[in-house]
Amino acid sequence: MGWLGLDDTDHLGGGCTTKTLDLLIQGLPRDVDIGEIRLVRLWPFAKQRTRGNASVAVEINCQDENKLLNHFDAWWDEKISPLAGEISSTENYDRQQYPADPGMVWFSSQIPSVEFYYNTVRREVNIDQVPIADKSWGGQGRIGATAAIAWDKAQVTYEAIAWRTEINTGTKNLRKIDTKRLEEIDEMEHTFMSRDSRTGNSMIAPRGPCPVLFGLRARNYSVAKEAAIHLLDSEFTEENSGFRVFTTNQASDDHLDENLTDVVMDIEVLSRGTVIINCKKNKLLAFSESGEIKLLAQWLKNEDLISFNGLLNHEGVYHLERLRVDKSSNEKIRPLCKKCDVKMKSMGKNQPVRCPKCREKSDQLWVEVSRIPPLTGWVQAPMDSRRHLTKPLEWN
Repeated sequence: MGWLGLDDTDHLGGGCTTKTLDLLIQGLPRDVDIGEIRLVRLWPFAKQRTRGNASVAVEINCQDENKLLNHFDAWWDEKISPLAGEISSTENYDRQQYPADPGMVWFSSQIPSVEFYYNTVRREVNIDQVPIADKSWGGQGRIGATAAIAWDKAQVTYEAIAWRTEINTGTKNLRKIDTKRLEEIDEMEHTFMSRDSRTGNSMIAPRGPCPVLFGLRARNYSVAKEAAIHLLDSEFTEENSGFRVFTTNQASDDHLDENLTDVVMDIEVLSRGTVIINCKKNKLLAFSESGEIKLLAQWLKNEDLISFNGLLNHEGVYHLERLRVDKSSNEKIRPLCKKCDVKMKSMGKNQPVRCPKCREKSDQLWVEVSRIPPLTGWVQAPMDSRRHLTKPLEWN
């Protein structure tokens, strides 16, 4: 028994590592048995990441390992190695693009350490840090391929991925999904992130030229499989070339370390409402698309005590994924007139305050009051703005 890992076979203009693995599985010798199939998301800031930055792996049982490895050699040379060097660009992605650099690894004598997995999901990892496999092929993709095998499955979800037919793959034709059945699937117990609860829009189908038709996520293997079959059986869902259920680390929070606490110094509100939070120890960023995180960030003031979590980018700034106000600082406001219960106003520099209604004066210029946050407890971004790895707060 062993594990085969694969990564970096796609680019913005097409391809998909899940489909590459599906074809590889279909082409395996008849005398081998397939076990678990994995899809593992990696560090979202990796420089040479692909679209979703996911690697895949499959558990394989065989009687003749040498025969199987010879098969892998031939398959690599004919089917996977030619994918190297593919690259495309788009105006929708402003980061630098790298050519596809496929990698494949086989582990049978031992499994790589779980420490390597957590390194790849939380920080940049170089190719020279990859554990030595029993056999390996290719280049940069060996990082993710090895990580998919090293994953310890501390928290597990499932995704049923279906692929388009060859004639539809790579076209600009919108994916046809039965919206009525998708509504039914969204109501099924254990499915998640199928539709945006605010708009009702589908969240299962990509928009690019890749071969994926949809990906249905669930917390239960059987539910993921049942949901996929229910959707594919509809006459209002386009034809497909098959589907498989992957065990995944999605919605696990594996990419995050422990929550952090800091004291706010000031905030800067940028275009479209994006907020920079300058704290005593850290610099935080709440994007305009982050919903309640952005709203809470815009409310913050000097001396507010907050807890937060998110990913630290290459510039040392945390991209917030959740935020909470632990203790808000007080603010000074003008006192109320004791007779009229109306806020008093300043009469000028070094002058008392005066009630605008009854003209009563007071030497008490300010009173301190508690500020009440607009949102209490932890907040996170709406579903359509979360990372694949982010765990919904309601699961905690």
